[in-house]
Amino acid sequence: MVQRRQLLMTALAATAGAASGLARANAWPTRPIRIIVPNVPGGGIDILARMMEVDLQKAWGQPVIIEYKAGAGTVVGTDFVAKSAPDGYTLGMVVTSHVINPSLRPGMPFNTVKDLTGVTLTARSGILLSASPNAPYSNLKELIAYAKANPGKLVYATPGAGSAMHLGAELLKQQTGIHMLHIPYRGSGGAYPDVSSGRVDLLVDPLFASMPHVKGGRLKPIAVLGATRDATEPGIPAVGEVLPGFDVVSINGIVVPSATPRELVNRIRGDFAKVLATEDMKSRLRTLGLEPMGSTPEEANRYFENEIKRWDAVVKRGNIKLD
Repeated sequence: MVQRRQLLMTALAATAGAASGLARANAWPTRPIRIIVPNVPGGGIDILARMMEVDLQKAWGQPVIIEYKAGAGTVVGTDFVAKSAPDGYTLGMVVTSHVINPSLRPGMPFNTVKDLTGVTLTARSGILLSASPNAPYSNLKELIAYAKANPGKLVYATPGAGSAMHLGAELLKQQTGIHMLHIPYRGSGGAYPDVSSGRVDLLVDPLFASMPHVKGGRLKPIAVLGATRDATEPGIPAVGEVLPGFDVVSINGIVVPSATPRELVNRIRGDFAKVLATEDMKSRLRTLGLEPMGSTPEEANRYFENEIKRWDAVVKRGNIKLD
């Protein structure tokens, strides 16, 4: 009888807790929600946040405030989210560096897997390897042949050390056996004129950011870093056509502190899913070269964990360190 009574009390407590969590999720939000962008204004992640801002305000009936907390390859902003109250009022946007940082940055102020939980993956974008218009190579095979014939000569630019662009290029080096020197910029703005003029040989940057320069004749596209061609620019070959299985893209997602009630996480995920599913949003994203996604929290967390393992192997194999 005692054991049965204990089991009954445990079941009642669990039911009451679930009901309380559901009530909190249904009541949320009652005040403004902050979305933390861990980069400076003007980049792709900022554009995506601003695009979703208006629709999220309509869905939530509360102001949505975009805050920028840049630094340490997105660590500063994400750390702020990890240490915020787990009440659904502080959301964090993350990019691929979220799953690269654990391998590259010892002494991180938070545990990426334990202190944060994914809400949803929001969008993905292709990454373009491009060159100066006068470069003596026009595709990936020619680039590889040139690099092997001129060891140590090629230099490539990215918008920052530890980014998806940086590690994508390092993975390309590992799989082709070529050598290229990395020059990390503080954002890619200053890299474009340097590559266009030939002062720097190559640029690795998101496809949507590079295409205006390609169409303007200031850059020569070499390949997207995906397994297949990007649907927004099918005329550009993919690295996967030369190196089967190679697949690197830039991912955007939403995270919250891990202690956030599961019912609330699911509520927020559902609202993002509705916003991303509208035809207007899909059209606007694709115009920018972004492919809308959408996932469950469980799928987002599984993706993060798998990618952390993947990039850890790349970092160790290449003995890659931040400058």
